[in-house]
Amino acid sequence: MTVHVTGEVLDSKRVGAYRHLTVVAPGVPERFRPGTFVAVSLADSAHLARRSYWIHRVRTVGGYGAALQLVVEPAGTGGSWLAGLPVGAKLELTGPLGRPFALPKEPVSCVLVGEDWAAAPLFPLAERLRERGCAVTLVVAARDEAHLLSALEARRSARAVTVVTADGSVGIRGRAADVLVDTFARAAAEVVYAAGPVDTLHAVAAAAEGQGAWSQTAVAVPQPCATGLCRGCPLPVVGEDGVAREVRACTEGPVVRGDRVRWAELG
Repeated sequence: MTVHVTGEVLDSKRVGAYRHLTVVAPGVPERFRPGTFVAVSLADSAHLARRSYWIHRVRTVGGYGAALQLVVEPAGTGGSWLAGLPVGAKLELTGPLGRPFALPKEPVSCVLVGEDWAAAPLFPLAERLRERGCAVTLVVAARDEAHLLSALEARRSARAVTVVTADGSVGIRGRAADVLVDTFARAAAEVVYAAGPVDTLHAVAAAAEGQGAWSQTAVAVPQPCATGLCRGCPLPVVGEDGVAREVRACTEGPVVRGDRVRWAELG
């Protein structure tokens, strides 16, 4: 069930290149599952629109109960506006939205691959998987150290962690795609989860197929309304019947099987 509420910014903290916002949004945290997101209504003096943000954490804040944590890159109209909100600011948001990651019924070996701010939903997912007895390996990638999300936290959330940065400032120099085949093999991966840019997700889906693993990819595309009404977020897939079709990324997605996405058409 999705709710539309007026939230309040309880905390805004700069962490590297990002802003971590803690937001009270009654009714949303209780319904959260890893991979779901919220749509925030932007209402500054020049714009009226919505932007979608992964839910990074749900945590208890004294006197307020459960609150959401969002990771915001202060870039573009939406990110700059949201990152600039002061503590105490009110904002309209809808959530949780979207199809979450599916959890395995039995303990299996899982590899989670995240790049830049899009890695946000993988940390609560890692906790859920560990609760189910799954062995968790994390690959966390970014363009540089400032854009690397929660690398220290990753080491508390997984059995093994591989850090990759494009400029080599932390960990291995390169892209997430460069380490996938070796990581999947060493972990004997059975299920792979990923969140990041399209080229990374495509590489994950291909490497998982080569490993014989099942992949789930959180595909982020522009979502004008984020509720499925406008049909403005088409996601090209192949159905169970083998027929090519388009689904709505905000409702039938954002998490979809990697082997079902027609990646070449996403660019």
